[in-house]
Amino acid sequence: MYWSRFLLTTLLIGLAVCRAGWASDSESLAPTGKSGQVVFNQDAFPFPVDEYTLTILERINQAGPYEVPRLPLRVDPIYADTPKELDPFGRLTQPFKRHFLTQMEYTGPGRSIPEPEHVDTVKIGFLGPIEPTVSVATGGKSHEENLGQMMLRGCQLAIEEANAAGGYWRRKIPFELVIRNDNGLWGSSGDEIIRLTYQESVWAIIGTIDGANSHIAIRVALKAEIPVINTGDTDPTFIETNIPWVIRVIADDRRQCYLLADYIYKKLGLNRVGIIRASNRYGRFGVREFRDASRRLERPVPIEMAYFVGQQDFSLELQRLADAQVEAVVHWGDAEDGARILNQMREMGMKQPFFACDRCLLDDFVKNAGKNAEGVICASPWNPSRKDARLEEFRQKFEARFGCAPDTYAAHAYDGTQLLIWAIQLAGLNRAKIRDVLATRRDPWHGVTGELMLTAALDRASDAYLAVRENNEWKFYSREDLGLSKEVAAPSVQFSRN
Repeated sequence: MYWSRFLLTTLLIGLAVCRAGWASDSESLAPTGKSGQVVFNQDAFPFPVDEYTLTILERINQAGPYEVPRLPLRVDPIYADTPKELDPFGRLTQPFKRHFLTQMEYTGPGRSIPEPEHVDTVKIGFLGPIEPTVSVATGGKSHEENLGQMMLRGCQLAIEEANAAGGYWRRKIPFELVIRNDNGLWGSSGDEIIRLTYQESVWAIIGTIDGANSHIAIRVALKAEIPVINTGDTDPTFIETNIPWVIRVIADDRRQCYLLADYIYKKLGLNRVGIIRASNRYGRFGVREFRDASRRLERPVPIEMAYFVGQQDFSLELQRLADAQVEAVVHWGDAEDGARILNQMREMGMKQPFFACDRCLLDDFVKNAGKNAEGVICASPWNPSRKDARLEEFRQKFEARFGCAPDTYAAHAYDGTQLLIWAIQLAGLNRAKIRDVLATRRDPWHGVTGELMLTAALDRASDAYLAVRENNEWKFYSREDLGLSKEVAAPSVQFSRN
């Protein structure tokens, strides 16, 4: 036993000595202190870096290979800015413990791994539905390729702009997007994470859209210890896995449902609202918060109908909604299905207001719904109609590059990729450091989708919008525009371990 411990200790010391002797090109670019650790200053970077970020980099670097750096952890007063009226325990008693309010800390190794000596490109992985497939997980034929292809184009544009600006500044090499299809088969998304991580040696991954596949992918990413930036999955439970390697940059269905519930019940004064949704994870989890909000506002949903993706005849589901005497209908599913449902409602003489999720803001909905689209109200994770120079420049570049206008998925992918490139430029080629820089960013990211700020759960903190179809165009309204105040259950954000 003694000799076994002695040999193991000797081996570990030898490995540590060898690792200490591996010099990387990046370490020679920044000044070093007496301890041999890199001491960062603003002159070490060819772009502006604020003092807070410099402090983060210094703490990461000075901790050494066997200590966890003392990084600030965000502490939120309330989860997802839940309105006080919709707080699950607001009217009865306080729970013993609330989750997702304190930022999850990464306490593992990896920060001391130097950059590899030979790197031709800085690889970033992309995982999204870009090719059609058939699987049980997606309910048959896949149906999200149009979303995935737009997401891919947003990533590609951000990569091309970064390379035009000089690429990875430490090595003067380009960024490379390694593309993989998310084909909807259970387990295959995890396989792709493994291939991207170990075979392609990417430094981070962007993706994906499908809620079930995203859950599998990020659990594999947790084991592989690689950052994942999600730009298209609005499943509220996605970020509730509390995995420190995962960041989402799009407002989820929870925030969209909160706004819909406030508008429908408080602004319009309706009482009986029926739900019709896709019978997949997107539909099932998408309406959950609206259903819970309805109950907490003492207007429980009287009926909820599910349908198969791609279904053509909705007469049974719509008749049951009509028999339940609903005053409005909320739809959660794809654009084409939503348009067919709306058209058949009007054909049956159902004149109830039609509310929908953000996917019905896609061109396919208006194209198929025709004149029936007038008056439809959809939730939206952002406001694409706002006056913003960066957004207008992005639109022009996107249309010139791809010959079409960008949608929600393209815009959020563009922002997520730019944010990731910023972190790589600062942290260098080290996955743990890239994660640290992303997770501890304090100031909002000024993106084309608006001010991007992260919660303690590393989810986007932005509020949702309502889009109303008026005079053949979508007009977007914020909570303030609609005259809806939001009283949250607790005051301000704090940071621990400053």
